[in-house]
Amino acid sequence: MPRPRPEPMQVVKQRRDAALKALVEGVPYIRFLDISFDRRGDELTGVLNFDDKLIGNPFLPAIHGGVTAAFLEVTAIITLSWAHLFPQIESGEVNPEDILNDARMRFPKTIDFTVDYLRSGLPRDAYARAFISRSGRRYASVRVEAWQDNHAKLFAQATGHFLMPQPRVTEG
Repeated sequence: MPRPRPEPMQVVKQRRDAALKALVEGVPYIRFLDISFDRRGDELTGVLNFDDKLIGNPFLPAIHGGVTAAFLEVTAIITLSWAHLFPQIESGEVNPEDILNDARMRFPKTIDFTVDYLRSGLPRDAYARAFISRSGRRYASVRVEAWQDNHAKLFAQATGHFLMPQPRVTEG
């Protein structure tokens, strides 16, 4: 019996991109801050697209510390959600419409989040990447790094612990 032919790579990429877009666009605060994500395989890089509304100190000028913290936390949560959903997206079990419309789709909840401000965020685009240190059924630990022009010169970093979403038990 011949094996079924694999899906064309373009179809797989389109499904991945649509799922990531649904994941990000489902949160109004992410849209307000204009955070987007660049996907390369299963690796995500958060992009905080600069806007004047992000400036906290106009005399420096510098990106507001709360915006920086929110950017790092959003990057951690989206990265965790992506890693959690990736196998289901790949198998076709979850599609982008499910992510937007299904009430069962939930994000990890922050237990604690600590930000280290290493230098001022300059008035330009910023980038962040989250690294999952541990991810189990109930709990995850994540480290996030943020930079602007040079990845070796971080302007902020954070560590966080998250409660992972549990599958809902359906009553029957």
